[in-house]
Amino acid sequence: MESQVAALTALGDRTNALVGSAGRLAERLPRLGTAPPALHLAMRLREAAGQSGLTGEVTAADTELNGFHRSLKETVTGYLDRESDAAASLRSIGGAAT
Repeated sequence: MESQVAALTALGDRTNALVGSAGRLAERLPRLGTAPPALHLAMRLREAAGQSGLTGEVTAADTELNGFHRSLKETVTGYLDRESDAAASLRSIGGAAT
C-alpha cells in the first residue's frame, strides 16, 4: 500500500507541473504570424489553454488526484495503526498466558 501512496505522490507532482505548463501556455500568444487568420488561431489556442480549457481541466484533475491521495494515505495510516494495536494486544495476551 505504501508503494501506491508513493506512486500517487509522484503522479501528483507531475500533474502539478502540468498545471504550471498549461498556465504558462495560456499566458503566451503563439507566434503564428500577423495575418488575421493566424492571429485568430493564436487567440483560439490561447483561450483553449486558459482556465476554462486545458488549464482548468488539468487543475481539476490535480485537485481530484490530491483528494484521492489524501484519502488513500489516511486509509493506509489507519490500517497500520490498527495493525499495530492488534499486534500489541496479541503480545499482551501472549505475555499474560505465560
